[in-house]
Amino acid sequence: MTMPSTLRVGASRGLIEILQTVRTRESLIFTFAFPAVLCILLGYIFDTPVMEGADTTHSQVFAAGMIAYGILSTAFISVGVGIAVDRSDGTLLRLRGTPATAGAYFLGKIVLVLFAALLETALLLAVAVGLFDLRLPSDPGRWLTFAWLLVLSVVACTLLGIAASSLARSARSAPAVLNLPVLILQFTSGIFVHIAALPSAMVNVSALFPVKWMGQGFRSVFLPDALAAQEVAGAWEPGRTALVLGAWCLIGLALSLATFRWTDRR
Repeated sequence: MTMPSTLRVGASRGLIEILQTVRTRESLIFTFAFPAVLCILLGYIFDTPVMEGADTTHSQVFAAGMIAYGILSTAFISVGVGIAVDRSDGTLLRLRGTPATAGAYFLGKIVLVLFAALLETALLLAVAVGLFDLRLPSDPGRWLTFAWLLVLSVVACTLLGIAASSLARSARSAPAVLNLPVLILQFTSGIFVHIAALPSAMVNVSALFPVKWMGQGFRSVFLPDALAAQEVAGAWEPGRTALVLGAWCLIGLALSLATFRWTDRR
């Protein structure tokens, strides 16, 4: 008898993950709404033009970059904590007795995060358009850029979240372990603070990680091209963004395969 393929098992696992998430209403609401709530708070606090005479406001800049935060939060923190819990309560050990390989399990998590990212982004853009007059692009090329940015960001961050889940010794310590790097990267990568206001040394370090490139990429989709001058390199750099995110997808996969455990350290 032929065993199910990794792709098929992973897709089925992803559907199960989505159904479990949808049935947990409180988790669903707070997870999906959090980036939009942060956008509202930061948008109203910093609702001023990015430069004298400009039509674009800081609130619109935050809204575009906040997409990166939503993906990272769901893919890295939620997935990492969820895996730590599943490992601690024996769910992963039971799953190991099924046809689900580690690769299929990873794929299931990527499907879940992609579903969540689409809903989060739709809500976030609705808030940004309705409250802060963010203009959605009419150029199909920008939406194509958005599509590959979303996929690469989801894959990279999910795989890194899977790998980082092994850093937590228990489910109880997982939130503390995973929240700290996310919080640091949001400030140093220009998500919570305008990239032009950050020290160059801080930006140079953050450029080694995917979040800076995710934020820059999503800003390139939703902001005017004139705003590219405020980026570190004075340009949107889509080619370099794709290369960096693609590299982190490979790094994340290697780390996940090397560190993933079906049982906890005990």
